[in-house]
Order: sequence, then C-alpha cells, then structure tokens
Amino acid sequence: MAEQSIRIKIAGREYPLKVTSPEQEEVIRKAADDIRKMTEAYQQRFKDKQMIEILSLVALNVCISNITLNRQIKNLEKGEEALAKEISGYLENIDRNSR
Repeated sequence: MAEQSIRIKIAGREYPLKVTSPEQEEVIRKAADDIRKMTEAYQQRFKDKQMIEILSLVALNVCISNITLNRQIKNLEKGEEALAKEISGYLENIDRNSR
C-alpha cells in the first residue's frame, strides 16, 4: 500500500495523518476511538473540567495501562524463561536415564 492520507478527530479537532498499511490505519482509528470514548466518560464524570484537563486524565490513564501491560509482559517472559530451563532440565535428565 502506498502512503495514504487519513483524518482522525480527537477532542473536536481533526488531524491529518499518513498511513502506509491498512493495519496501521486500523490501529490509528481504534486509538482515536478509544480516546473519544475515554474523553466522553471523563467529561460526564468531571463536568467542570476543561478539555486540557480531560485529555491529561486520558493520557495518564493510557500511560498507566501501558506500564501495567509492559510489567505483565516482563513477568510472563521471566516465567517463560523459568519454564524453558525446567523443561531443559527434565529433558537432560531423561536423556541421562535412557543411556
């Protein structure tokens, strides 16, 4: 796919972007939709807040989720490494016992 122009809307403002694949476009549009949903939820919850404060809360929420997911990935990778070592040990033990 050649570079393609798209437009997304965040907090009432349109932003022109360029994408290079349908997958990239899908991710960008999904992200913009998630931001819209979070923004609307915060606007209903905090009716007296300005849009900059709402967007700051959205950004904080997204960053917290990102950090949490990264930590979960690291923990899963550590668990995977431990399981791989354990399996390797079992296989070595089987190999030694079969001789």
